[in-house]
Amino acid sequence: MSARDGIFAGDDPFLLAQTWLAEAEATERNDPNAIALATVDPDGLPDVRMVLLKEIESHGDGRGAFVFYTNYDSAKGQQLAATPKAAFVMHWKSLRRQIRVRGTVTREEGPKAQEYYASRALQSRIGAWASAQSRPLASRNALMVEVAKQGARLGLNPPRPPFWGGFRIDPVQIEFWADGAFRLHDRFRWTRASGEPGAVWQVQRLSP
Repeated sequence: MSARDGIFAGDDPFLLAQTWLAEAEATERNDPNAIALATVDPDGLPDVRMVLLKEIESHGDGRGAFVFYTNYDSAKGQQLAATPKAAFVMHWKSLRRQIRVRGTVTREEGPKAQEYYASRALQSRIGAWASAQSRPLASRNALMVEVAKQGARLGLNPPRPPFWGGFRIDPVQIEFWADGAFRLHDRFRWTRASGEPGAVWQVQRLSP
């Protein structure tokens, strides 16, 4: 493949990412939307964990974002508040492809967060209230007691916790990678200037 065609074709990286994810949803057995999300702590030490990507926004003109949800008081939430930059990778064994993203981060706390929270199972909504995410826990039984307590307090329509919501990653770099024979992989890196969401994307092929 000498030109950017086939699975790499297109002029909008968000539409391309949506296409790859849709293909993965048909072949990947578990959590095709799982991403390994990397942040840094106050000392600059990297931290990484798996989270579920809930939306790839695309406006059809090269603008968009990647959205996930979490407890703002969690380790990743506090790290992103202090240093609002992140990177992640999505990897699909079934397709032998991956997408790497780096960018700046802002909170998603508006109607979109409300809508997503309301779409979750009731026990998941109650669990968001009950779990002091990332903080020490005496036992699983203590957690289940808190879940029962919050369930009794909140009823069947719990509101979204003020400490729970989304993060939007506005990328400055997106790389699409596909496995190649003899480790001669295909890689295309899309880049644009930081702080210029309307900037034109530049695409480069990278050596494997």
